[in-house]
Amino acid sequence: MKVTRWTLLWLLVVAVMIAIEVLILTGVLSVGNLIGFFYFFVAGLVVIAVLAIVGAVFLGMYVSHRILSAHEFSPFEQEMIRMHQEVRELRSRIEAIAEKLGMPETPRDRSP
Repeated sequence: MKVTRWTLLWLLVVAVMIAIEVLILTGVLSVGNLIGFFYFFVAGLVVIAVLAIVGAVFLGMYVSHRILSAHEFSPFEQEMIRMHQEVRELRSRIEAIAEKLGMPETPRDRSP
């Protein structure tokens, strides 16, 4: 599988965020004030949200491409096409029989 630049950039951002979190948990990096930590948290949340949205868009594009790129009919669609053709053939046979019997082309209403 080919790794693109965007994948590498995403992995780099995630690795930096994990490293910062580990440094905070071990006490090497001290977040002194609550406001600074809040801004750091919001920035991380925004980055993760943007990456999640971009990933969802790419996944949706991939799935829709796979669905729409099939150049053959599904088995259900093939069966419907065959049934449609059979109905046409039966209708033409019935019309031919009706013509031989001298019946009108339009069927009569048989409702009581």
